[in-house]
Amino acid sequence: MARMHSGAKGKSGSKRPAKHVPVWAPFKEKEVEKLVLKYVKAGKEPSEIGIILRDSYGINSVKALTGKNVTTILAENKLLPELPEDLLNLIRKMVSIKQHLEKNHHDQSGHRGLILTSSKIRRLVKYYQRMKKLPMNWKLDTERLKMYLQ
Repeated sequence: MARMHSGAKGKSGSKRPAKHVPVWAPFKEKEVEKLVLKYVKAGKEPSEIGIILRDSYGINSVKALTGKNVTTILAENKLLPELPEDLLNLIRKMVSIKQHLEKNHHDQSGHRGLILTSSKIRRLVKYYQRMKKLPMNWKLDTERLKMYLQ
C-alpha cells in the first residue's frame, strides 16, 4: 500500500485475522458483547478492546464471532464516543506537535509534520461529514485543541 505523503510503496502492515471461528473458541456471541461493554466502561478505546480480546481471551476477531464490529456493538448500546477514534488520535498528534514547536521554533520538519497532520484531519473530517458521523458544521477549533481530548 502506498504511503500518503511520500513516494514510498511499502508492503508492510498488519494481517487480518481469520474470518472463521475456530472450534476451540471458548466464548459465545453474548459473552463477547459483555466483554466489549465491560472494557468500554473501563475507559478503553475500540482498538484497545480488540487487542485485549485477542491477546488475553483468544478471540481473534469480534466480527467473525458476533457478526458485528466493536464500534457497532458500542453504537447499539449508545456508548460510542462523539468523535471517532482515528480523528481523536490525529488531534492528539497535532497537540503534541504544537507543544514541541512551542519549545523548538526552528524545527522545520516538525512544522511540516504539523501541516501534514492537519491535512489528514481535514480529509478525515470531510469523510465523516459525508458519512453523517459528524455534523456538517463541525470544525476543528485549533485554539482549543486540548478540549477535544478530555
